[in-house]
Amino acid sequence: MTAVWLVAGLALLVAGGELLVRGAARLAATIGVSPLVIGLTVVAYGTSSPELAVSVQAAADGRSDIALGNVVGSNVFNVLLILGVSAAITPLLVARKLVRLEVPLLIGLSVLMLLLALDGGLGAIDGGVMLAVLVAYTAFIVSRSRGETRAERAADGHLHRPGRRALLVQLALVGAGLVLLVLGSRWLVRGASELATSLGVSELVIALTVVAAGTGMPEVATSVIAALRGQRDIAVGNIVGSNIFNIAMVIGLSGVIAPGGLDVAADVLRFDLPVMIAVAVACLPIFFTGYAIARWEGLVFLAYYAAYLVYLVLEATSYWALSPFATAMVGFVLPLTALTLGVLAVRAHREHRRFWTAGPDG
Repeated sequence: MTAVWLVAGLALLVAGGELLVRGAARLAATIGVSPLVIGLTVVAYGTSSPELAVSVQAAADGRSDIALGNVVGSNVFNVLLILGVSAAITPLLVARKLVRLEVPLLIGLSVLMLLLALDGGLGAIDGGVMLAVLVAYTAFIVSRSRGETRAERAADGHLHRPGRRALLVQLALVGAGLVLLVLGSRWLVRGASELATSLGVSELVIALTVVAAGTGMPEVATSVIAALRGQRDIAVGNIVGSNIFNIAMVIGLSGVIAPGGLDVAADVLRFDLPVMIAVAVACLPIFFTGYAIARWEGLVFLAYYAAYLVYLVLEATSYWALSPFATAMVGFVLPLTALTLGVLAVRAHREHRRFWTAGPDG
């Protein structure tokens, strides 16, 4: 039955991702909101509904490790694995607005979560602050996008109201896609959790890996399908928006609902949250270099996700290779990567300045 749950879950995720991408792209054109904003809101929040369901239920049951590990693991999984796979399939273009607003917001929320958790917990007040940030951000980007689209259509003489029937069709596609994604992720998590539990691994490790990967499968299906269909704004916006939603909404609501708040384990503060922040920070120079994610950068993301999984497995099994592996990563691989990204970012910044100083025709 474990294999049946896994295969059936994957099948539903692929079908749901196809419907969601198709409906979201048409919905953007119909209601006058850019595909990027649809990816950051409707698609991102929708594909993060499994994370919300899992973490809120775990928080209500007092299982803080699962609630937190699911979000932290999902955010690392989303950037390193999903963007890595999507970029390896086809280089992804990144909207300038994403680099200027959403990525800094994601970094800020990641740091805020760490700071609020330093006292060993995330309570109702902490959760309320995160929820307020999400509401303000969503209202701002939707209002801005609708205003920009209206102005463009008015200038082109194509200002019109969307037909009710067309709007209902797109909403139905999005809704059907979300239903399939949620159902598929549940079946996948069920099968994967049964498999992992039989191996005797801790709840935190299961949440950081199996549960995070399972609840992240909607993002996998949606972003990969969007990349294949040429909807690159949706592919990238879905990941960044999902990570913002995971921290602000999933952790925020879990902190409000959990009896006495969420307990934050020392291992999460020491390793997992810093890794989540580092992954968010890494997006900035990679996205900024030409406003694109190249294939080689996607492969770097995949390599780092593999290294992250290796570390978790070595730590869970208390294997002797954990110490030399961690030393090599911290002392050599991470600094070298940071230096490379820094050089690329400086070079891209100089090219942008040279372009605007000389002028488009210069």
